[in-house]
Amino acid sequence: MLLVGYVAGCSLCFTPAAPAQVSAVLPDSVQRILDAHEIPVADFSAVVQRVDASRPLLAVNPDVPRNPASTMKLLTTYVALESLGPDYRWKTEAYLDGTLADGKLDGNLYIKGYGDPYLVVERFWLFLHQLRQRGLRDISGDLVIDHSYFDIAPVDRGAFDGQPLRTYNVVPDALLINFQAISFSFNPNPAASRVEIIADPLPANLDIRNRIKLDNGRCSGYRNGIVVDAAPGTGLDRITFSGRVAGSCPEYRLSRSLLSAPAFAYGVFRSLWEEGGSSLGGTLRVAGVPDGLEPFYTMESLPLSDIIRSINKWSNNVMARHLLLTVGVERFGVPATVDKGRRAVMQLLAGHGLDFPGLRIDNGAGLSRRSRISARSLARLLLAADRSLYRAEFVSSLALAGMDGTMRRRFREEDLAGHMHLKTGRLDNVFSMAGYVRSRSGDDYVVVAIQNGINAHRGPGEEAESALLRWVHEQ
Repeated sequence: MLLVGYVAGCSLCFTPAAPAQVSAVLPDSVQRILDAHEIPVADFSAVVQRVDASRPLLAVNPDVPRNPASTMKLLTTYVALESLGPDYRWKTEAYLDGTLADGKLDGNLYIKGYGDPYLVVERFWLFLHQLRQRGLRDISGDLVIDHSYFDIAPVDRGAFDGQPLRTYNVVPDALLINFQAISFSFNPNPAASRVEIIADPLPANLDIRNRIKLDNGRCSGYRNGIVVDAAPGTGLDRITFSGRVAGSCPEYRLSRSLLSAPAFAYGVFRSLWEEGGSSLGGTLRVAGVPDGLEPFYTMESLPLSDIIRSINKWSNNVMARHLLLTVGVERFGVPATVDKGRRAVMQLLAGHGLDFPGLRIDNGAGLSRRSRISARSLARLLLAADRSLYRAEFVSSLALAGMDGTMRRRFREEDLAGHMHLKTGRLDNVFSMAGYVRSRSGDDYVVVAIQNGINAHRGPGEEAESALLRWVHEQ
């Protein structure tokens, strides 16, 4: 019998269906794909279990700890829901250090972050709008950022794969604006003989250098035409675009992460603040809020139930990392650290009767070479979530096959569309998927597949796991 929640409550018990024989052999449709691509079965783990059954229908290498890539987010979001509750909210505070009279602050404005994972530009604009609504127009002093709620050791943003500008490599920060990401759009303008670049948001302290040449030739795609350069020695406050682009090319977009988190927050603040007709006389400082100051305004985040939808449907790494830090700080106190987050997760899993041998959490997002979990452990987690008070919030956070999130383009033209809530994961030499599949007969199954091996992230890995999903659907 599996108990979900703290062991004391019999209301969480369930009566399992009659046990079935467990198969340790992959379905023929899956095995043929592995054989065709010379993929060893030893590289492949899979568990399939009906949600009301006491044992799996299929268990192939179920206890081998493997790198799960982004399916690790399932563990982080489940633990967050169970420990924090679906209505948990983060806060962001503004403090006035000086005298406010006739709309002018003679002093400094402090903004303190508490790790809101979804402080996107639109919500940050609302934060600034509320400051104006409360009578603040002009600031004579500095904007002071207090991000001390998180204690994160300095990290090389390019350490994972040598791509420090990629948005998936953004590191957590207690005041993280817009995931520290800028969307650049490139629009050829033959009349002006140039390619126009629009940045959204545009931090006031970012220098964009446009050296792209307009070409009269045939459009061969932007990927071959645009070169991006942001030298680390500049503090990532300057980005240069060069190359050649044909005037016949359509608009193209790419996102990059630049500046440090406090510098990014300052640059976006200044841009939005001045666009609204307000002024900031000083510059950026990073310091803690002085003792004795009371918040001038506090904004709450979206609820956790909304946050986990962005994390799981779109596989947002930095949001998942914020979640791990938050679970830790709520259990062990300020400041938030990754170690506290890991310890909190292990304690919370143990409290729910979930002992996962070989589990290594690392950063909670799965963007790691060190993360490990077995397919059986991940299946047990999904079974526990299926019997949780917050089952609806958890399941609805997963991508719906053929309809939304990272699964929106998969199985769109098949009967499986709309029948699977899944989380996928992909790293070099890793491909994984885990979630819930409804069969043609109307039964719900937990399905987990993790493949670690040379080129597992390429087509054959996805092909084999897709075949497994189709087999489950036909049960």
